Amino acid sequence: MKWLLGTYTGRFNRRHKFFGHLFSGRYKALIVDGSGTGYLKTVCDYVHLNPVRAKLLKPMTPLREYKWSSWPEYLKRPAKRWPWLRVDRLLGEYRLPGDSAAGRRHLEAQVERRRAAEQGTDYRPIRRGWCLGGEVFRKELLAQMAERKGAEHYGAERHESEQEKAERLIAAGLKKARWTEADLKRQRKGHPVKVRLAQQLRAQTTLTVAQIAERLQMGTRGYAVRLLWCAAHEH
Repeated sequence: MKWLLGTYTGRFNRRHKFFGHLFSGRYKALIVDGSGTGYLKTVCDYVHLNPVRAKLLKPMTPLREYKWSSWPEYLKRPAKRWPWLRVDRLLGEYRLPGDSAAGRRHLEAQVERRRAAEQGTDYRPIRRGWCLGGEVFRKELLAQMAERKGAEHYGAERHESEQEKAERLIAAGLKKARWTEADLKRQRKGHPVKVRLAQQLRAQTTLTVAQIAERLQMGTRGYAVRLLWCAAHEH
């Protein structure tokens, strides 16, 4: 069973361009930016729109018809609703004064409008991502991770953090060599500038040789390995 799972993991990663264990770390979790419209509203909208992202509803089917969600309960009058479900805080996030029929209709219309606005969105970054928020929020988290890494940081976060670090090193190396991104494609695969950059990336990041070779336009992994070996033994 172990070898079978390993084979499946390898094929899955190659197909989707992922890496590492298929089942590892904590259960799916997202760090949520609630600084804009409010944390509770952000989380509730994210959860209630999950059936749409997973394509469990037809485009014209209202969210209220997905029965495996608490969302339909929010739209019922209090006497018909699960007694333990609190809706007042979410209504407050939407600035609705009370749990009235008009308020619930407005709530539903707002969420359906957001659903319509996301029509055609590529949800893969959200499903496989590790944070929910804008680019500024993501970069702030990555900066914090660079300062202190611990057991609470798992695969996707660490991988993106390493990629960010690698890109900073590459940008600095290109600037020093007075190269542009176009020069990476134009110059030969074994150019000393590329080799020095590859050595730096191997020493200071967790990127694999294959990833470095692809990013620096150095040809195959095997060729990059030979270049790095020669550079390490030339003196």
